[in-house]
Amino acid sequence: MLNEYLYEIISLIVLLTSIVIYFLTRRFHQEAENNLNEIVPKNVKTIPDADSYNQQKQVKVPTTVDEEEEVYTLREEDGSFGHLDHNPFEHPLSAKGNSKKQLKSSRKKIPVPKHGKIRTEDFQDFAGVKLLVAEDNIINQKVISGLLKNSGIEITMADDGQVALDILEKNSNFDLILMDAHMPRVDGFEATRIIRNTPTYEDIVIVALSGDIAVDDIRKMNEAGMQEHLEKPLKMDSFYDILYAYTKDSSHTKVDSYKEVVQTKELNGNKGLAICGGDENFYKDILAEFTLSYSNTSNKLLELLQNKNMLDADALLLDFIGIAGNIGADTIKIIALDLKEAIKDKEEKTYITILDDFDMHLEILLKDIAAYR
Repeated sequence: MLNEYLYEIISLIVLLTSIVIYFLTRRFHQEAENNLNEIVPKNVKTIPDADSYNQQKQVKVPTTVDEEEEVYTLREEDGSFGHLDHNPFEHPLSAKGNSKKQLKSSRKKIPVPKHGKIRTEDFQDFAGVKLLVAEDNIINQKVISGLLKNSGIEITMADDGQVALDILEKNSNFDLILMDAHMPRVDGFEATRIIRNTPTYEDIVIVALSGDIAVDDIRKMNEAGMQEHLEKPLKMDSFYDILYAYTKDSSHTKVDSYKEVVQTKELNGNKGLAICGGDENFYKDILAEFTLSYSNTSNKLLELLQNKNMLDADALLLDFIGIAGNIGADTIKIIALDLKEAIKDKEEKTYITILDDFDMHLEILLKDIAAYR
């Protein structure tokens, strides 16, 4: 008979054992929870919010860089999170080297009234303004110097970012810095970050000077601390507006006054003359400088590409594009832009054909310049 009910007895024993184990486990978890509550009461948050964490000072986390900013680092007596290295409520811009003052100049920007076409003599409105120009290209330097030669603006030239930093170390009395983004040794991005991290320079406005006009490129310049952007070739109206916005406090009206000049398929003389402020002699000087410096560009590019030195080829093209825009050589500027894009594709090597086209148009451009001068 015992054998007859053996399976039923075993099943009952297993069931009772399972019930006992269940209740023991449940009791264990309840005791553990009670012990935890004794250590951390239910009415106290395990991770404090900003108000409970900092009772002596209200911490404000701005939604934009331009909001008024407080010091986010809490005082020692306000509490800490044990061995944590940072305050979890601290805004990322409060980290060392990234405060609002380091992102932009403290100089206030004012609205620019409507005006007509700007002429070189209009820059006399800014006589006494101190301008530091960080630009490694000699022609771009001459364009800026020529535009402002009779303006009364005090110009200091720096051939690269390191020279600009050396100048600032000796004399920081500048209103604006025109900062080329791409320069040897120390480029514009790094130089700007250093300047924005130096409190002595907080009143200086840094304006990016670059042929890069894509939204992402301009965003990167702004993030580095360049709060305005001027496109290469330098446009007088835009340059005037920035000078006005940061150094002027009165309104002006302007009138248009330009002469007609050389027009060929390769050379838009009106555009080049406008960039030179309507000064034809100055424009011819810039054309002479272009001929001297860039007549051999095709051969230089060919040598760089044959040696697979794409970085230097790209840099040379970026430089050439800006200068071509300055003199009004729009056709070859477009070809140079296509060539700059083509050298990124090392497999297809379409840049070989485009380089031939570039060489042909450069030769015609140089003949047009020679005939005009």
